[in-house]
Amino acid sequence: MAKYEFKLPDIGEGVAEGEIVNWLVQAGDDVAENQEMVEVMTDKATVTIGAPKAGKVTELRFKVGDTVPVGQVLVVFETGAGDAPAAAPAPVAAAPAAAPAPAPAAAPAPAAKSEGPVASAVGDIRETLPGMSPAVARGAEYYADKPLAAPATRKLARELGVDLRRVEPSGSAGRVTREDVERLANGASAPAATHAAQAPAAKAPAAPGPAPARQTADERQPIRGLRKRIFENMARSKHTAAHFHYIDEVDVGPITSLKDRAKPYAEKAGIKLTFLPFIVKAVVSALKRHPRINSNVDEAAMELVLRKTYDIGIATSTDAGLMVPVVRGCDRLSILEIASEIDRVARAARDGKSQKEDLGGSSFTITSLGKLGGLFAPPIINYPEVGILGIHAIKKKPVVRGDQIVIGEIMNLSFSFDHRIIDGDVGANFAQEIISYLQEPDRLVVEMA
Repeated sequence: MAKYEFKLPDIGEGVAEGEIVNWLVQAGDDVAENQEMVEVMTDKATVTIGAPKAGKVTELRFKVGDTVPVGQVLVVFETGAGDAPAAAPAPVAAAPAAAPAPAPAAAPAPAAKSEGPVASAVGDIRETLPGMSPAVARGAEYYADKPLAAPATRKLARELGVDLRRVEPSGSAGRVTREDVERLANGASAPAATHAAQAPAAKAPAAPGPAPARQTADERQPIRGLRKRIFENMARSKHTAAHFHYIDEVDVGPITSLKDRAKPYAEKAGIKLTFLPFIVKAVVSALKRHPRINSNVDEAAMELVLRKTYDIGIATSTDAGLMVPVVRGCDRLSILEIASEIDRVARAARDGKSQKEDLGGSSFTITSLGKLGGLFAPPIINYPEVGILGIHAIKKKPVVRGDQIVIGEIMNLSFSFDHRIIDGDVGANFAQEIISYLQEPDRLVVEMA
């Protein structure tokens, strides 16, 4: 019997590691070639990896919840063949579930290629942000496609919002160290490897809060998988972006009438028509007038990536947690096409069948509490975007039209913007632009590209 070591394959798109979500085999199991073996979550999606060949599983090198760097031995087999070379990467199966992320669909536009911490599309332009320090400038110039770093170092980089590919290494064999990450995060100069020990002490990340007191009746559940990604991404966004909020209301009576008139056309096409596609179109039209909001922040390079495509993230509640699949190229889709795409990517997310191209690279996100709407709930920005819109339930309220008090259909809108990039008047004007389109849908139709 021959020993065969299978390594975590390069899943592509800049992915350097994956978290073990679920083992589908155990030590001692006989497996067939291409039999589903393990579910691995990356920053892009959760993928199922099949067995590279038939044999018996003799060892699983990692347990559920562990983070595995690409190229590390994942599982060891006994095969009936002669001596086999150590693990050539096996093909990755279609992704049955997806990560958040931050990421945000198989739509007419091609998926954006990852570039730094943001997924930029063809035609994006980068604007250097003012106040860039020399150290950060050097970090922007340095780039390594596959940085070498320990899992703990990669975790620290995620916590500090540092792109490892832009960190110049000082460790042996070109390895990025904790000090390298902390140095770039704090804007310090990167010393040569031989002088790394003399570098000034970098500010350490905030220590975790005190552990809660243990009680006999408590039940503890590990935070892993999609919930761990949400945990990390929300904390990064909240502690990185300087959130400011803008709340207003909109009378959706006119857009309701338009939706009702369009409903027969949607039904004929087999499409369920809701308010959301109209809101997406209003957002896209407003983004065209305020292009700075249709952007991502590349903090490692201290650049603002002005997106030239309109890829709208649609926050979707799933059994595993909140996901953000993306409807791409919304400026080139009709209302009915947007409705169809929203339904497709949301259903795939809820069923755990999102593909990698359905996730990540959004330029702006819309989230909805639906009928649970409440008064307002300022959403957290989907990092590295600079704005997000939260929509709420429609309620009948008295409104003044002319000199008359009438019953209006009122929806509250909650906007959050990154105040480091978006000034208050820009955010307010953007919000009012969307409100204007929803209250005057004829204008939306006339100006629609």
